[in-house]
Parts: sequence; structure tokens; C-alpha cells
Amino acid sequence: MAKVGKRIKAAREGIDRNKLYSLSEAVSLLKERSKTKFDESVEVAINLGVDPRHADQMVRGVCVLPNGTGKSVRVAVFARGDKAEEAKAAGADIVGAEELVQEVQGGNINFDTVIATPDMMPLVGRLGKVLGPRGMMPNPKVGTVTPDVSKAINDAKGGAVQFRVEKAGIVHAGVGKVSFSEDKISENIKALVDAVQKAKPTGAKGTYMKRVALSSTMGPGVKVDLATVAGE
Repeated sequence: MAKVGKRIKAAREGIDRNKLYSLSEAVSLLKERSKTKFDESVEVAINLGVDPRHADQMVRGVCVLPNGTGKSVRVAVFARGDKAEEAKAAGADIVGAEELVQEVQGGNINFDTVIATPDMMPLVGRLGKVLGPRGMMPNPKVGTVTPDVSKAINDAKGGAVQFRVEKAGIVHAGVGKVSFSEDKISENIKALVDAVQKAKPTGAKGTYMKRVALSSTMGPGVKVDLATVAGE
């Protein structure tokens, strides 16, 4: 059994691992116990009553966090002509077509998210084996394949978070930084939970949203009362 370090032991002290805390209590505990020298990310884990092995139970989508993620996001856009110029004007970090495909195929991936216009997808489709495992493949369902590249870029840089249920039925997502105020963290969490709720698939049976827990990058997990996240 792995030995628990003094820092982790101190961070867990006073947290009841079986208790469901209100959202405000959970966020407060996370901020109080953050003792690292860097600004930790706040992460949410949502346990869903779905089996993603079935196509009609897959959960995925995008949520634009009202207070952003606190991260600087580098955006690459696959576009030509006027759309390429529009992307540059909107603040895209990298814009290209065939030459950008060659760069990515060569392992040059110095961006965090990818956007493409619909006409570019036959070209971008060649990058499935490279971008797919990294969760970067553009997809119309999450707004990253679109003719409105300006909006997509603004969303990505303004706090858009993509989510997708994992094999175990859990959605993980970052919702900000520990340095955010408690209100801003809570608002972001509620926005994400609401987006996941709205993404409920037709094949979901029984209880859809089972549990929610919060954690920071180096901190302990804190279970949250779902009723307080939903604003009841």
C-alpha cells in the first residue's frame, strides 16, 4: 500500500469522505486546502448512469464556462481564403490548410484545440490517428466544425470546455483555478453540470446523474450534494 505523504494527509484532514457537502462548502474546502506553489486547477467528476459502449448512451458536448478556465488556449484553425483571414482576425494562433496538415503529421502540435471549416474536413480527416487520441479532432457536435470560425475561436479562448463520458460512465472536466473566487468556481461548476444534464442521451435509463465530486490538481476529492449543484 502506498504511503500517504504529510501534505496529502494534511489536505485530507477534516474532510469526511462519505459526506455529501453543499457546493459552497466543497468549494471552500478546496480553496482552504490548496497549499501548492502553483495555481491548481479545479476539476469536476460526474458519475453518470450510462453505458457509453452503446451509441444511444454516449454523452458528449461543450460548455462555455461563464468565468473561463483560467488557462491560455492556443487555437489552430484549418481554413482557406476568406475564412482563413477571418480566423486570423479573430485571434487564431495558427491558421493553415495543406501545409498545416503536413506539420501535424510531422508531429508539430503546438496548440490546444482545433477548429475547421466544413470544406476542410476531407483534408483534416487524414489526421484522425494523430488528433483523435489527443481529443482534438474537430467535431460538429461540439462546435469545432463550423463556418462561423470567429465564434468558435472566441468560445475556445473564452472558456469553452469539451466533455465526453469515459468507459466507466464518468465525465471529467476542468472548471477553473483555485485562485478564482468561490462564486466564480461555483458558477462554472453549475454551468458544466447543466450542460451535461442537457446532453442526456435518449438511451439513458434510471438515474442519469448519480454523483458529483470536486478536486484540485494536488488536493483530495470532495463529494457534493447534487441538489445544491442543481440550485435546488
